[in-house]
Amino acid sequence: MQTDCVQPFLFEHLDIRGALVSLDQTWRELAAGRDYPADVTRILGEMSAVTALISANLKQPGRMTFQLRGDGAINLLVLDCDEQLRLRGMARWNPETLRPGETLPELLGDGQLLLSLDAAAMRQPYQSFVPMQGDSVAAIFEHYLTLSEQQPTRLVLAANNQRAVGLLLQKLPDADHHDADGWNRINHLIATLKADEQLAHSPLDLLHRLFPHEEIRVFAPRAVSHHCPEDWEKIHAMLRSLGRAECEAILRDKGEIHVRDDICNRDYRIVAADLDAMFDAPAHRLH
Repeated sequence: MQTDCVQPFLFEHLDIRGALVSLDQTWRELAAGRDYPADVTRILGEMSAVTALISANLKQPGRMTFQLRGDGAINLLVLDCDEQLRLRGMARWNPETLRPGETLPELLGDGQLLLSLDAAAMRQPYQSFVPMQGDSVAAIFEHYLTLSEQQPTRLVLAANNQRAVGLLLQKLPDADHHDADGWNRINHLIATLKADEQLAHSPLDLLHRLFPHEEIRVFAPRAVSHHCPEDWEKIHAMLRSLGRAECEAILRDKGEIHVRDDICNRDYRIVAADLDAMFDAPAHRLH
């Protein structure tokens, strides 16, 4: 069973393209040690799935980041994916205001969702706000992709504490010439898909189960992975930018310098004995 991948496909005679994403180990590693409540797990998992789908479909490969900040019980979501489909992310929530079973708009409150794309060919990163229109992560991104790509789009997402999955379909310009009822027929089949069924099957198995009478061309899958390595070089560069005097002042006050990397769920601690090596070592180029 192919897992941790984006699986592109095409309906041969309908001019409808699609992709399935399955995040298994990738999703479990991303969420490990976080103790996310069920609603936070589901929403962050669905965001992880759609981030991988959109990243795999970019016309100009680069690093894509979604960041949501709001005033709801879930007040921060960050998902980051590079052109090699290496994914990382996190959520922050308020346990005092989180109410199980609330709708997505209730959980997120008054928030803004920002997309950033940084590609080598760009002079500066591209940024765009994603309209928060819809009562689910799938509805929000379905609306956004339909408007931004000028193609009718259908998106179905699901996640639990073991898997995060997604199905993306887009109607291409000549679809109605190939089969006037094709898009409606495919959408009718999509409407029968339940979250537990979507979570239970591998991408190829789900395709065959969902569209048994359609001729589908399947392309090579693209692997997705969780990527959040320890990066002392980045921490040292940040502390050098503060200056030795400021670092020494923090050490006198706190006994150590503690840097928290929320997105990778990692703590860095610097003690006095580390300062000489850190400031005397030549600065390295950050990657």
